[in-house]
Amino acid sequence: PLHATCVRVPVVATHAEAVWLETEDAASPDQVRSVLQTMPGVEVLDAPSRGAYPTAALAAGREPVYVGRVRRDPTHPRGLSLWIVADNILKGAALNAVQIAERLVDGDGSGASPTSRFATGRS
Repeated sequence: PLHATCVRVPVVATHAEAVWLETEDAASPDQVRSVLQTMPGVEVLDAPSRGAYPTAALAAGREPVYVGRVRRDPTHPRGLSLWIVADNILKGAALNAVQIAERLVDGDGSGASPTSRFATGRS
C-alpha cells in the first residue's frame, strides 16, 4: 500500500512536515485530534472536505503549530499520519526560546506565554 503526502510550494518562513507515528495502543484519528486540541500552542485544523487544513500561508507570521490531515496509516494497525505546519522562524526559533525560558522561570508547565506577545511584537 502507498500512503503519501506531497506538497511543493515556495515558502520564505514556514515549514511543513508529513509525520507518521505508531502508538502503543490503538488510537483513532478523532482521539488523536482530541488530545492535540488540549496542547498549548497547537491548533488542529482538520476538515479537508471543507478546505480546512494547515498551509504555509496560514502559518506564516503566527505562533501556533497547526496540525491537520490526521488519518490512519494503512501500513500499520496502530499507525497514524499527520500534516504539521509552523512558522519556522517565529515558532522554530524566537518563540520557542521565549517559551522555554518562561517554563524554566515559572515552572508551572502551563504553556501560558504572556511575554511571547512582547517578543513577537503582538499585543
